[in-house]
Amino acid sequence: MASRTPPLPHARPRPGKGAPVVGTVTRGTTNPNRLRRMDRWIAAVHGAALRRADDPVAVDLGYGAAPWTAVELLVRLRAAAPRTRVVGIEIEPARVAAARPYEREGLVFRHGGFEVPVPERPLLIRAANVLRQYDEGEVAAVWRQLCARLAPGGLLVEGTCDEIGRRHVWVALGPEGPRTVTFAARLGSLDRPSDLAERLPKALIHRNVPGEPVHAFLRDFDRAWAAAAPYAAYGARQRWLRAVRDLTADWPVTDSPARRRQGEVTVAWGALAPRGGPGTH
Repeated sequence: MASRTPPLPHARPRPGKGAPVVGTVTRGTTNPNRLRRMDRWIAAVHGAALRRADDPVAVDLGYGAAPWTAVELLVRLRAAAPRTRVVGIEIEPARVAAARPYEREGLVFRHGGFEVPVPERPLLIRAANVLRQYDEGEVAAVWRQLCARLAPGGLLVEGTCDEIGRRHVWVALGPEGPRTVTFAARLGSLDRPSDLAERLPKALIHRNVPGEPVHAFLRDFDRAWAAAAPYAAYGARQRWLRAVRDLTADWPVTDSPARRRQGEVTVAWGALAPRGGPGTH
């Protein structure tokens, strides 16, 4: 990741002892089932790593005004790796207090921010709809801090979705930095793939302009979608599969056909990385 980046944003002293709390309070918007696409992808691609670990810990960072996403993450990850524990972390103490009645075996809630105040190094950190309110220039520092907290073989998933989870784009990062970008949608809700542009994560959303790789990718995806129009007679999924197949001729699509059937496409980060932006060298 970039070597010259701003310091971590908005640190404040923690009440009592411990590392400062890093970050600012978000709007807290959340809905049940909002993060299902991200969760299913995590379980599919990271489930094996969670199963191999002796004590796998996953963090739901910035779960919002209600604890639904952390509760759902526990259920979905335990279907793939039954020993997984989830820690929900929120920067607003009142939200933590409101979530505590939902604690159960394998699920706890803690006050904190980007410092990730858990004793273990987590094997997964999920940060959905958290960085959208930050400046683009702050993203690399946050990524670097979160990746430094990961256990060996760990995964950070950071992205943005709409209010009911129909459209979602996320970046997957390892301890070494960003790896891939995944676009996921309820296919019946799309007129064209570039509809997902409004849900690009903060590292990419301001780069959807001519001359930037993500703009070229979405342009080519729309062209492939248009060329695949005859397949719409067999349903939106078949049209999506054909468009993605054509896209692989020019873009490093990294996922399997099974994931694409879920309305996903995953592309190597290096192909979409903003020029001079987060995650570049």
